[in-house]
Amino acid sequence: MVTIGNISLGDFPILLAPMEDVTDPPFRHVCKMMGADMMYTEFISSEGLIRDADKSVKKLDFDEFEHPIGIQIFGHDIDSMVRAAQYAEMAAPDLIDINYGCPVKKVVAKGAGSGILNDIPKMVKMTREVVKSVNLPVTVKTRLGYDDEHKDIVEIAERLQDVGINAITIHGRTRTQKPRIPADWTLISEVKNNPGMHIPVFGNGDVVSPESAKKFKENYAVDGIMVGRAVYGNPWIFREIKHYLETGELLPSPDIRERIEISLIHLEKSVEWKGERRGVLEMRKHWSGYFKNYPNFKIFRQRLMETVLFVDVKAILEDVRQFYR
Repeated sequence: MVTIGNISLGDFPILLAPMEDVTDPPFRHVCKMMGADMMYTEFISSEGLIRDADKSVKKLDFDEFEHPIGIQIFGHDIDSMVRAAQYAEMAAPDLIDINYGCPVKKVVAKGAGSGILNDIPKMVKMTREVVKSVNLPVTVKTRLGYDDEHKDIVEIAERLQDVGINAITIHGRTRTQKPRIPADWTLISEVKNNPGMHIPVFGNGDVVSPESAKKFKENYAVDGIMVGRAVYGNPWIFREIKHYLETGELLPSPDIRERIEISLIHLEKSVEWKGERRGVLEMRKHWSGYFKNYPNFKIFRQRLMETVLFVDVKAILEDVRQFYR
C-alpha cells in the first residue's frame, strides 16, 4: 500500500499531473470518474495567491468528489512560498505540492519551477520552510536536473526527503530537454533504489498508454506513475491502465455513446465553473481528443470550434451521436 502521510493510494497509484489550463475542476472531475487515484490543481503562483489575485485564488477550488487532491504552488521567494502554502492549507486539500519542474521560460527566468534546480541549497531551504509552515503532507514534483551536465536528482531527492517531504514525483527529463527527447527513467529508478530513500517515488514522462505504463512499472520499480499530456481529451486512460496492469488485456476503446456522455459531463462542469462563454471556449482544446480517430469528425470539430453557446454544443454532439450510431 502506497501512502503519503495518512493518505492511502492503493498498491500502484495512477496520478493526474498538474497542467496549466488543463487540470481544472471540470477536467479533474471526469478523470476521477475514470479512476485517477490522486490529482492536483493547476500550478498556482505564490505571489498571486498572497496578493489575492482572482485567477490564483480561483485555482484553489475543488469539491469533495476530487479527494485526495493536492494544491500545487510555485515561486522563487521563500517567504512568499511559505505564506502561499499556509493560504492553500486553509482550502483543506489533502497535501501541498511544490512545483520544481515547470520548464516555461518566464517561470524559470525568475528562479521558480525548474529554474531552482540551478540553486539546490535554496531549493532545500525553501522546501524545509514550507514543510515547517503547514500541518499537511508536503510533496515535490521536479526533474532530473537543470541540464545534461547537472542531473542531480538522486542527491536532490534524498536531501528533500531529509527536510520532510512525504513523496516525490520525478519527470524523466532535464529542464533543457525538449519533449521529443525520450524520458529517461533510469535515474528515477536510481532514486527509488537508493537505500536512503523511504518515501514514495513516482515517475512521470512518456506515460502515453497502458503498455507504456506497464513497462515503466515493471522495469523501474517506482511506487506509481503520473500521467500528463496523454490525458488530453482522454480521461479513460486511467481506467485502461489499471485494467491492463491487473489483467494484461487492453480494454476496447470507449464507444461513441460514452465519449459523448463523458464529454458532456466535462462541458456541463466547465460551464458551471467558468460561465457559458468561457466554459465552451476552453473545451475546444479537448474535442479532438474525445473523438480521436473517428473518420469524418472534422466537420463536427469545425462546428464545435465556432460556437460559444452551450445549447449549440449539445445539438452538435447529438448530431455526432446520430452520425456514428
